[in-house]
Amino acid sequence: MALPAPNLDDRRFQQFVDDAKRYIQQRCPEWTDHNVSDPGVTLVEAVAHMADQIVYRLNRVPERNYLAFLDLLGITLFPPAPARTMMTFWLSAPQSQPLQLPTGTEVATLRTETEQSVVFATERDLSIVPCALERVLLQPGGEPPTDHTAEVLDGGKDTACFGDPPQPGDAMLFGLTAAVPDCAVVLRLGSRVDGVGVDPRQPPLLWEALTSDGWRPCEVDRDTTGGLNRPGEVVLHVPSGHTTTRTGRFDAGWLRCRVTQPEPGQPFYTLSPTIRSASAFTIGGSTRAVHADVVRDEALGESTGVPGQRLRLANAPIAQGDPPLVLHVSDGEGWSDWTVVPHFAASGPDDRHATLDATTGELAFGPSVREPDGTMRQFGAVPAKGAMIRAHRYRTGGGRTGNVARGSIRVLRSSIPFIARVENREAARGGVDGETVAEAKVRAPVSLRAQDRAVTVRDYEELARRAAPEAARITCLAADESQHGENAVRVLVVPQAVPDQGGRLRFEQLVPGDELLATITRHLDERRPIGTRLAVGPPYYQGVTVVATLHAYRGTESEQIRAAALDALYAHLDPLTGGSRGEGWPFGRPLQAGEVFAVLQRVPGVELVDQVLLHPADPLTGKRGDPADRIDLDASALVFSFDHRVRVIGG
Repeated sequence: MALPAPNLDDRRFQQFVDDAKRYIQQRCPEWTDHNVSDPGVTLVEAVAHMADQIVYRLNRVPERNYLAFLDLLGITLFPPAPARTMMTFWLSAPQSQPLQLPTGTEVATLRTETEQSVVFATERDLSIVPCALERVLLQPGGEPPTDHTAEVLDGGKDTACFGDPPQPGDAMLFGLTAAVPDCAVVLRLGSRVDGVGVDPRQPPLLWEALTSDGWRPCEVDRDTTGGLNRPGEVVLHVPSGHTTTRTGRFDAGWLRCRVTQPEPGQPFYTLSPTIRSASAFTIGGSTRAVHADVVRDEALGESTGVPGQRLRLANAPIAQGDPPLVLHVSDGEGWSDWTVVPHFAASGPDDRHATLDATTGELAFGPSVREPDGTMRQFGAVPAKGAMIRAHRYRTGGGRTGNVARGSIRVLRSSIPFIARVENREAARGGVDGETVAEAKVRAPVSLRAQDRAVTVRDYEELARRAAPEAARITCLAADESQHGENAVRVLVVPQAVPDQGGRLRFEQLVPGDELLATITRHLDERRPIGTRLAVGPPYYQGVTVVATLHAYRGTESEQIRAAALDALYAHLDPLTGGSRGEGWPFGRPLQAGEVFAVLQRVPGVELVDQVLLHPADPLTGKRGDPADRIDLDASALVFSFDHRVRVIGG
């Protein structure tokens, strides 16, 4: 609720009129006609009406004053947060020299008749390093690797990839001529069908790259070998940190294909697959891009040499960054760097510090404050009089418009040779609109009560949202003592997720990233009471499969009704925007077949909902449980739609 405002004057129109008539009786007793027809009473009512308007204005404190009160309390509006995504730049052909993509390379979504393009810019330099395959090693069962380069690269001899028979832990290593961090590498393998027993769509294999931190998984973009059972290509996205290291007496940039323990019900190899040829080359690279425009070398004016000088940037709001602004001040011999700090509490008179209001773009230098003993204390240095001030670099923009679906960014705005196409393999997320005044009014009493300390459940939720406004949902629960120990608090985080085309969410989109969880954990860990255990992580997602039979009205299109029914199910069971209020499925709320009946009955064209069955499902393994009329959820659980089945009869 908003801050309570005192009622400065509770009198109303009729009270003013009655008070005036009583005063008339005291001062003018000869005036006896107090009816509304008397002209004097008409004048009294007119004055009472004006007095009532003045009281009304008095009790409604102007918005400007209210904002001033919030400012005195240290409550400022949160700026918008920009969305981020990983951009992949695909080469038109393998190159012989490294290709450099500088920071600030711009990409965008397609512009349509109704929507403007959404522009993203890369946050760091990307080097697409060419490579070739120079070594092939085999390492069955964790034994020392053996060199089979001559057999594969020169002789064209069929070579078993793993042990006989294959066992979990068997590995085949590929040595590249150079380390290729953040690059997309194509392994072209000549294989034949010998690794029988596996499902080519789900082979028990894991592709990894050797980095400075050990072996890390590679994202498989495409695998046409069917688990090394036929000739084809494997396109791997190599993680950051890939480096040239020594393995088995050879220095190379190493990739490996390792046999993993099969999941329950997953087919496993009965014979090892073989390869007779192999080659590798770099075909692209990936780097992070942010939805913000970069402003460089903006002149802000001259210094007055007076403490507390304020300047304003030409573009606002300022997007989050580290740092959010690179500030330069001329010192006669060149440009000196000044640091943007949140406040001047720890700033001395020689510290080159300034503060920035990211919402308004206002830049402020340190003030001079008179101490109780009469001395003046300077917080932060003051630029010399006449010194030029410029914003060397900052980013502006952000907001929810940057949360675009995967595959939406396809336009390369910067001119870079040898780049055939660009794409975002995952949806951009993290974009949040700036806070409004109304939202700040709601937040103000909560912030005042918490005082930057987490004590109650609501304190934990408010402080977590302040640390990570890009999170979609945050809730706090008392943790299970058997899992997290005594005095434990569990904070559940649901990240933003942009549905793919068709409005479907994938399970991996609802798992918060390590960076998001670390940010919230650090912020809360500094503010929790001593002795309180803190557990920050994702909720448990209970997969649900709805199997329903519908009857359609005569003359309607069955396939269209089926598509509409599926859309209604996915929308209602959405953990972000589902539920009866459209605010996301409530934590711990059970799902009953009756409400699914109601959701399907509201679909246009449905005459009768014949049958509804609810199956609990595991989103990771795809296994479904027995049908039920009700699925209960734990307090820390949300529902997740998993492969609904709808049958439409008639039409």
